[in-house]
Amino acid sequence: MIVAGQRLPIVIATKPVDFRCGHNALALIVQTELRLDPHSGVTVVFRSKRGDRLKILVWDGSGMVLTYKVLEQGSFAWPKVQDGVMRLSRAQFEALFEGLDWRRVVAQRVLAPTAAG
Repeated sequence: MIVAGQRLPIVIATKPVDFRCGHNALALIVQTELRLDPHSGVTVVFRSKRGDRLKILVWDGSGMVLTYKVLEQGSFAWPKVQDGVMRLSRAQFEALFEGLDWRRVVAQRVLAPTAAG
């Protein structure tokens, strides 16, 4: 699904979706409501109304991949419910997927060196 070095955007669809939706219906939501290209490689995380489930939709170059996760206890930490998307860093996504509070993950940008040393 998400591989090391992959630099494609990861977004959360902040508004809960009907979890009866399969990959085709979710791809349509990505295209029509979120105004993103579901075949661009963008990773889209969808939330359930109860907050204890997520679905991840991503095009891997040869097909649409749909991942579903249910937490056994508690719920995922979600952003405020509203229309649209919110971008996540890879570290924030991984924390969310593990059921951790992704809001506590702060990315630090490192500038590339100007010359090999």
